[in-house]
Amino acid sequence: MRFARSKRALRLKTIDSCFQDLKDSRLTEDTFTVDEVGEMLDGLKVVVHSEVESELINTAYTNVLLLRQLFCQAEKWYLKLQTDISDLENRELLEQVAEFEKAEFTSGKKANTEIGKPKLAPLNEGGVSELLSKEITKLQDENDKLKARLKTVETQATNALEEKFKLEQVLNELDKVPEDQEQVAALEETLAALKVDFEKNLSMSTAKQKTLQDNLISTKHDLLKVQEHLSLTEKELDKKFQETAAYRNMKEMLTKKNEQVKELRKRLSNNTAQGPTW
Repeated sequence: MRFARSKRALRLKTIDSCFQDLKDSRLTEDTFTVDEVGEMLDGLKVVVHSEVESELINTAYTNVLLLRQLFCQAEKWYLKLQTDISDLENRELLEQVAEFEKAEFTSGKKANTEIGKPKLAPLNEGGVSELLSKEITKLQDENDKLKARLKTVETQATNALEEKFKLEQVLNELDKVPEDQEQVAALEETLAALKVDFEKNLSMSTAKQKTLQDNLISTKHDLLKVQEHLSLTEKELDKKFQETAAYRNMKEMLTKKNEQVKELRKRLSNNTAQGPTW
């Protein structure tokens, strides 16, 4: 109302200036003919008509923008609004608005009575507002629960990715061993399949995430079994090599060489102790 009042006062000043301009520019003589008076009135009517029309259009557009803001806020909260156009022409309600404007803006004691003045009661306060408040609280609680669940799933996903990274490192090390390549390839395919399943089911429930972790743990156990098998195979190869004739001959040769070295060291030590013989 304060905004509309200021715009109305500004437009009234503009209309007053139209009449004043006519007086200053045309009423310079004492007598005028009927045609001259009619011409002046016609010109004044055009100017005043333009000013009033501009103000009415601006007021209508301003009300549209104001209602648009309210409707956007109501739409955000999924509210259903209803209007009664007939109330806009209710003389009793219009007079109440006029009295409110008069008491609000024409009283000289407005500044002193601003604090103690009663506020307007909200319309339709009670059931709808309380229900909306409860619904908002319920949605906030559900949002908090979903955030906590999402955090748990993200933690589980991070742990699963760490396990996957460790398994990939183990597979990279196993690539250097020529034995059991078929098992390693099978495990790599299993790991790739688990990775695809993990990416597809990342947003699934905790139960499915647990199943994926169990599969990763089982794959890890299989890799440990393969490593143990490779270690046993290496030990068996070492044992078989020690039993070959070439290994035994090499060992005898090393034993003889060690004895010869000891004998030479002993003779060298004796010669050093006796000193020169010349």
